[in-house]
Amino acid sequence: MTSDFADALACGRPLVLDGGMSNQLESAGHDLSDGLWSARLLVEQPEAITDAHLAYFEAGADVAITSSYQATFEGFARRGIGRQRASGLLALSVELARDAARRARTARPLWVAASAGPYGAMLADGSEYRGRYGLSAGELERFHRPRLEVLAAARPDVLALETVPDTEEAAALLRAVRGLGVPAWLSYTVVGDRTRAGQPLEDAFALAADAEDVIAVGVNCCAPEDVAGAVETAARVTGKPVVAYPNSGEAWDAETRSWRGRSSFTVARVRGWRASGARLVGGCCRVGPGTITSIASSSAPAST
Repeated sequence: MTSDFADALACGRPLVLDGGMSNQLESAGHDLSDGLWSARLLVEQPEAITDAHLAYFEAGADVAITSSYQATFEGFARRGIGRQRASGLLALSVELARDAARRARTARPLWVAASAGPYGAMLADGSEYRGRYGLSAGELERFHRPRLEVLAAARPDVLALETVPDTEEAAALLRAVRGLGVPAWLSYTVVGDRTRAGQPLEDAFALAADAEDVIAVGVNCCAPEDVAGAVETAARVTGKPVVAYPNSGEAWDAETRSWRGRSSFTVARVRGWRASGARLVGGCCRVGPGTITSIASSSAPAST
Protein backbone atom coordinates (compact mmCIF):
# COMPACT_ATOMS: atom_id res chain seq x y z
CA MET A 1 0.00 0.00 0.00
CA THR A 2 1.32 3.44 -0.94
CA SER A 3 1.18 6.27 1.60
CA ASP A 4 3.43 9.06 2.82
CA PHE A 5 4.29 7.00 5.88
CA ALA A 6 5.03 3.89 3.83
CA ASP A 7 7.29 5.94 1.57
CA ALA A 8 9.15 7.41 4.55
CA LEU A 9 9.55 3.96 6.04
CA ALA A 10 10.87 2.44 2.84
CA CYS A 11 13.08 5.25 1.57
CA GLY A 12 14.03 7.54 4.41
CA ARG A 13 16.17 7.12 7.49
CA PRO A 14 15.13 4.59 10.15
CA LEU A 15 12.28 5.99 12.26
CA VAL A 16 12.17 6.21 16.04
CA LEU A 17 9.05 5.11 17.88
CA ASP A 18 8.03 6.43 21.27
CA GLY A 19 8.28 4.51 24.55
CA GLY A 20 5.76 3.24 27.05
CA MET A 21 2.63 5.37 27.38
CA SER A 22 1.68 3.87 30.75
CA ASN A 23 5.00 4.48 32.49
CA GLN A 24 5.11 8.06 31.19
CA LEU A 25 1.61 8.70 32.55
CA GLU A 26 2.42 7.01 35.86
CA SER A 27 5.60 9.06 36.22
CA ALA A 28 3.39 12.14 35.94
CA GLY A 29 1.32 10.88 38.89
CA HIS A 30 -1.65 9.25 37.15
CA ASP A 31 -3.21 6.07 38.55
CA LEU A 32 -3.83 3.51 35.80
CA SER A 33 -4.95 0.63 38.00
CA ASP A 34 -8.25 -0.23 36.34
CA GLY A 35 -9.48 -2.22 33.39
CA LEU A 36 -9.18 0.63 30.91
CA TRP A 37 -5.51 1.29 31.79
CA SER A 38 -4.21 4.38 29.96
CA ALA A 39 -7.48 4.63 27.98
CA ARG A 40 -9.17 5.77 31.20
CA LEU A 41 -7.50 9.15 30.74
CA LEU A 42 -9.22 9.55 27.37
CA VAL A 43 -12.35 9.91 29.47
CA GLU A 44 -11.02 11.73 32.52
CA GLN A 45 -7.92 13.73 31.60
CA PRO A 46 -7.09 13.71 27.88
CA GLU A 47 -4.60 16.56 28.19
CA ALA A 48 -2.34 14.21 30.15
CA ILE A 49 -2.13 11.96 27.11
CA THR A 50 -1.16 14.88 24.89
CA ASP A 51 1.58 15.79 27.37
CA ALA A 52 2.90 12.21 27.31
CA HIS A 53 3.04 12.17 23.51
CA LEU A 54 4.75 15.56 23.51
CA ALA A 55 7.42 14.32 25.93
CA TYR A 56 8.32 11.54 23.51
CA PHE A 57 8.31 13.77 20.43
CA GLU A 58 10.62 16.20 22.18
CA ALA A 59 12.81 13.29 23.26
CA GLY A 60 13.37 12.47 19.59
CA ALA A 61 10.55 10.11 18.62
CA ASP A 62 9.27 10.35 15.05
CA VAL A 63 6.15 8.25 15.69
CA ALA A 64 3.61 8.42 18.51
CA ILE A 65 1.50 5.35 19.27
CA THR A 66 -1.95 6.35 20.48
CA SER A 67 -3.51 5.55 23.85
CA SER A 68 -6.14 3.27 22.27
CA TYR A 69 -4.40 -0.06 23.01
CA GLN A 70 -6.98 -1.01 25.63
CA ALA A 71 -9.78 1.18 24.28
CA THR A 72 -12.63 -0.99 23.01
CA PHE A 73 -16.39 -0.73 22.70
CA GLU A 74 -16.74 -3.62 25.15
CA GLY A 75 -14.35 -2.14 27.70
CA PHE A 76 -16.00 1.27 27.57
CA ALA A 77 -19.44 -0.35 27.87
CA ARG A 78 -18.42 -1.85 31.21
CA ARG A 79 -17.86 1.74 32.36
CA GLY A 80 -21.32 2.80 31.16
CA ILE A 81 -20.01 4.49 28.02
CA GLY A 82 -22.20 3.96 24.96
CA ARG A 83 -21.08 3.13 21.47
CA GLN A 84 -21.31 6.65 20.05
CA ARG A 85 -19.21 8.19 22.79
CA ALA A 86 -16.76 5.28 22.64
CA SER A 87 -16.28 5.99 18.93
CA GLY A 88 -15.54 9.59 19.80
CA LEU A 89 -12.97 8.54 22.39
CA LEU A 90 -11.21 6.26 19.91
CA ALA A 91 -11.01 9.13 17.42
CA LEU A 92 -9.84 11.42 20.21
CA SER A 93 -6.82 9.20 20.81
CA VAL A 94 -5.61 10.04 17.30
CA GLU A 95 -6.45 13.74 17.68
CA LEU A 96 -4.42 13.99 20.91
CA ALA A 97 -1.33 12.56 19.23
CA ARG A 98 -1.80 14.97 16.30
CA ASP A 99 -2.07 17.86 18.73
CA ALA A 100 1.18 16.83 20.39
CA ALA A 101 2.86 16.70 16.97
CA ARG A 102 1.68 20.24 16.24
CA ARG A 103 3.05 21.46 19.56
CA ALA A 104 6.42 19.71 19.26
CA ARG A 105 9.36 22.02 18.67
CA THR A 106 10.84 20.27 15.67
CA ALA A 107 10.87 20.66 11.90
CA ARG A 108 11.15 16.94 11.16
CA PRO A 109 8.04 15.04 10.01
CA LEU A 110 6.08 13.47 12.85
CA TRP A 111 3.71 10.54 12.48
CA VAL A 112 0.80 8.97 14.38
CA ALA A 113 0.21 5.24 14.75
CA ALA A 114 -3.26 4.25 16.01
CA SER A 115 -2.89 1.39 18.45
CA ALA A 116 -5.17 -1.64 18.25
CA GLY A 117 -4.32 -4.08 20.98
CA PRO A 118 -5.32 -7.75 21.00
CA TYR A 119 -8.58 -9.18 22.31
CA GLY A 120 -6.79 -10.12 25.52
CA ALA A 121 -6.06 -6.48 26.32
CA MET A 122 -9.80 -5.83 26.60
CA LEU A 123 -10.07 -8.66 29.15
CA ALA A 124 -7.45 -6.90 31.32
CA ASP A 125 -6.30 -10.21 32.80
CA GLY A 126 -3.01 -10.81 31.02
CA SER A 127 -4.59 -12.90 28.27
CA GLU A 128 -2.62 -11.07 25.59
CA TYR A 129 0.44 -12.95 26.85
CA ARG A 130 -1.24 -16.31 26.32
CA GLY A 131 -3.56 -15.95 23.34
CA ARG A 132 -5.87 -18.73 22.17
CA TYR A 133 -8.94 -17.29 23.83
CA GLY A 134 -11.32 -20.00 22.68
CA LEU A 135 -12.87 -17.72 20.03
CA SER A 136 -13.18 -18.51 16.35
CA ALA A 137 -11.33 -16.50 13.73
CA GLY A 138 -14.67 -15.00 12.68
CA GLU A 139 -15.46 -13.89 16.22
CA LEU A 140 -12.06 -12.24 16.55
CA GLU A 141 -12.49 -10.47 13.22
CA ARG A 142 -15.91 -9.19 14.28
CA PHE A 143 -14.38 -7.89 17.52
CA HIS A 144 -11.55 -6.02 15.79
CA ARG A 145 -13.16 -4.64 12.63
CA PRO A 146 -15.50 -1.97 14.14
CA ARG A 147 -12.73 -0.45 16.24
CA LEU A 148 -10.31 -0.47 13.31
CA GLU A 149 -12.92 1.25 11.15
CA VAL A 150 -13.27 4.08 13.69
CA LEU A 151 -9.51 4.45 14.12
CA ALA A 152 -8.95 4.45 10.36
CA ALA A 153 -11.63 7.11 9.88
CA ALA A 154 -9.65 9.37 12.27
CA ARG A 155 -6.87 9.27 9.63
CA PRO A 156 -3.76 8.16 11.48
CA ASP A 157 -0.68 7.57 9.37
CA VAL A 158 -0.61 3.88 10.20
CA LEU A 159 -2.54 1.33 12.28
CA ALA A 160 -0.45 -0.48 14.90
CA LEU A 161 -1.78 -4.03 15.26
CA GLU A 162 0.32 -4.73 18.31
CA THR A 163 1.10 -7.21 21.07
CA VAL A 164 -0.48 -10.04 19.07
CA PRO A 165 0.07 -13.32 20.95
CA ASP A 166 -0.79 -15.94 18.33
CA THR A 167 -1.29 -16.65 14.66
CA GLU A 168 -5.05 -17.16 15.01
CA GLU A 169 -5.55 -13.57 16.10
CA ALA A 170 -3.02 -12.31 13.57
CA ALA A 171 -4.98 -13.95 10.75
CA ALA A 172 -8.20 -12.35 12.02
CA LEU A 173 -6.53 -8.93 12.21
CA LEU A 174 -5.16 -9.25 8.69
CA ARG A 175 -8.71 -9.81 7.44
CA ALA A 176 -10.14 -7.07 9.63
CA VAL A 177 -7.72 -4.43 8.34
CA ARG A 178 -8.40 -5.01 4.65
CA GLY A 179 -9.76 -2.12 2.63
CA LEU A 180 -9.60 0.51 5.36
CA GLY A 181 -7.37 2.79 3.32
CA VAL A 182 -4.73 3.13 6.06
CA PRO A 183 -1.56 1.02 6.11
CA ALA A 184 -0.80 -1.16 9.12
CA TRP A 185 2.03 -2.86 10.90
CA LEU A 186 1.66 -6.21 12.63
CA SER A 187 3.76 -6.93 15.70
CA TYR A 188 3.76 -10.04 17.85
CA THR A 189 4.67 -10.44 21.48
CA VAL A 190 7.12 -13.32 21.65
CA VAL A 191 9.30 -15.53 23.80
CA GLY A 192 12.48 -16.75 22.11
CA ASP A 193 11.71 -17.84 18.56
CA ARG A 194 7.98 -18.37 19.10
CA THR A 195 4.81 -16.40 19.68
CA ARG A 196 3.47 -16.29 23.21
CA ALA A 197 1.11 -19.08 22.20
CA GLY A 198 4.06 -21.20 21.06
CA GLN A 199 3.88 -20.97 17.25
CA PRO A 200 7.16 -20.67 15.27
CA LEU A 201 7.87 -17.09 14.24
CA GLU A 202 8.56 -18.15 10.66
CA ASP A 203 4.93 -19.28 10.39
CA ALA A 204 3.67 -16.20 12.22
CA PHE A 205 5.45 -13.70 9.98
CA ALA A 206 4.62 -15.65 6.83
CA LEU A 207 0.94 -14.77 7.34
CA ALA A 208 1.72 -11.13 6.56
CA ALA A 209 4.19 -11.65 3.73
CA ASP A 210 1.62 -11.09 0.98
CA ALA A 211 -0.74 -8.77 2.89
CA GLU A 212 -0.81 -5.56 0.85
CA ASP A 213 -2.24 -3.51 3.71
CA VAL A 214 0.65 -4.45 6.02
CA ILE A 215 3.76 -2.35 5.41
CA ALA A 216 5.86 -3.60 8.35
CA VAL A 217 6.04 -6.60 10.66
CA GLY A 218 7.88 -7.28 13.87
CA VAL A 219 7.69 -7.62 17.65
CA ASN A 220 6.81 -5.57 20.71
CA CYS A 221 6.20 -6.01 24.43
CA CYS A 222 8.87 -8.69 24.73
CA ALA A 223 12.33 -8.92 26.29
CA PRO A 224 15.12 -7.08 24.44
CA GLU A 225 17.01 -10.37 24.28
CA ASP A 226 14.31 -11.84 22.05
CA VAL A 227 14.33 -9.07 19.45
CA ALA A 228 17.43 -9.77 17.34
CA GLY A 229 16.37 -13.22 16.14
CA ALA A 230 12.81 -12.07 15.53
CA VAL A 231 13.98 -9.11 13.42
CA GLU A 232 16.15 -11.35 11.27
CA THR A 233 13.30 -13.84 10.80
CA ALA A 234 10.72 -11.16 9.98
CA ALA A 235 12.97 -9.52 7.39
CA ARG A 236 13.88 -12.83 5.75
CA VAL A 237 10.37 -14.28 5.66
CA THR A 238 8.45 -11.19 4.55
CA GLY A 239 10.92 -8.86 2.85
CA LYS A 240 9.09 -5.99 4.59
CA PRO A 241 10.51 -3.32 6.91
CA VAL A 242 10.66 -4.54 10.49
CA VAL A 243 9.30 -2.86 13.63
CA ALA A 244 10.80 -3.57 17.06
CA TYR A 245 9.80 -2.04 20.37
CA PRO A 246 10.41 -4.32 23.34
CA ASN A 247 10.02 -3.73 27.05
CA SER A 248 12.94 -2.61 29.17
CA GLY A 249 13.81 -6.17 30.18
CA GLU A 250 12.56 -5.76 33.75
CA ALA A 251 10.01 -8.32 35.00
CA TRP A 252 6.55 -7.60 36.39
CA ASP A 253 5.76 -9.22 39.76
CA ALA A 254 1.99 -9.67 39.81
CA GLU A 255 1.90 -10.43 43.56
CA THR A 256 3.66 -7.25 44.66
CA ARG A 257 2.47 -5.26 41.62
CA SER A 258 5.96 -3.97 41.05
CA TRP A 259 8.83 -4.30 38.58
CA ARG A 260 11.98 -6.22 39.48
CA GLY A 261 15.35 -6.76 37.90
CA ARG A 262 17.32 -4.41 35.70
CA SER A 263 16.82 -3.00 32.25
CA SER A 264 18.61 -4.86 29.46
CA PHE A 265 17.57 -2.39 26.76
CA THR A 266 20.73 -0.84 25.28
CA VAL A 267 21.58 1.31 22.28
CA ALA A 268 24.12 -1.33 21.25
CA ARG A 269 21.23 -3.78 20.84
CA VAL A 270 19.32 -1.20 18.79
CA ARG A 271 22.20 -0.89 16.35
CA GLY A 272 22.13 -4.63 15.83
CA TRP A 273 18.36 -4.65 15.24
CA ARG A 274 18.73 -1.93 12.65
CA ALA A 275 21.53 -3.78 10.92
CA SER A 276 19.25 -6.81 10.66
CA GLY A 277 16.40 -4.89 9.03
CA ALA A 278 14.57 -2.93 11.74
CA ARG A 279 13.31 0.36 10.28
CA LEU A 280 11.09 1.32 13.22
CA VAL A 281 12.64 1.04 16.69
CA GLY A 282 11.36 2.25 20.04
CA GLY A 283 10.23 0.89 23.37
CA CYS A 284 7.24 -0.49 25.20
CA CYS A 285 6.70 -0.88 28.96
CA ARG A 286 9.30 0.81 31.19
CA VAL A 287 11.09 2.46 28.29
CA GLY A 288 10.95 6.21 28.83
CA PRO A 289 11.95 9.44 27.08
CA GLY A 290 15.59 9.17 28.13
CA THR A 291 16.02 5.89 26.29
CA ILE A 292 14.19 7.26 23.26
CA THR A 293 16.62 10.17 23.17
CA SER A 294 19.53 7.71 23.20
CA ILE A 295 18.00 5.79 20.30
CA ALA A 296 17.34 8.96 18.32
CA SER A 297 20.87 10.24 18.81
CA SER A 298 22.60 6.91 18.24
CA SER A 299 24.98 6.43 15.37
CA ALA A 300 24.06 4.90 12.02
CA PRO A 301 23.11 1.18 12.05
CA ALA A 302 26.02 -1.16 12.51
CA SER A 303 26.48 -4.77 13.53
CA THR A 304 27.30 -5.46 17.16
